[in-house]
Amino acid sequence: MRFQVAVVAGLLAVSGCTTMGIGRGTNAGSGGAISEAKPEQVATTIISAMGGGLIGGSIGNGLDNTERRSALEAEYRALEHTPSGQVVTWRGDDGRYGEVVAAQPYRVGSQDCRQYKHTVIANGEPKTVRGTACRNPDGSWTPLT
Repeated sequence: MRFQVAVVAGLLAVSGCTTMGIGRGTNAGSGGAISEAKPEQVATTIISAMGGGLIGGSIGNGLDNTERRSALEAEYRALEHTPSGQVVTWRGDDGRYGEVVAAQPYRVGSQDCRQYKHTVIANGEPKTVRGTACRNPDGSWTPLT
């Protein structure tokens, strides 16, 4: 499990570098501060900006902290990297699991936004919630309320 978390954190860090201009000679603004951070800090920053995502609502009741982080990472991967309609899955240690599916991106002003749905299966019971998130200039996503 630790290996999976480390791999996901590393992937998030690398994706943050490519989406935030890090490594392209850009050290202006917040990208410069993040570029000097450790990969775990970058992943935590990006996921923290999601404000709990869809999993932060009632659908996340009963999940432990590790499962919540896995679910948020799945939301981020679906929003940032996954083609429309493709399923991104996550799995907890106690038999709980879920999947996130993002729709086609669209623009609102200068921001890219995507609708998405997150399904959590606990004790064989699926719960699904839908939402929309928009991408910030620093590469994080903010769910709309």
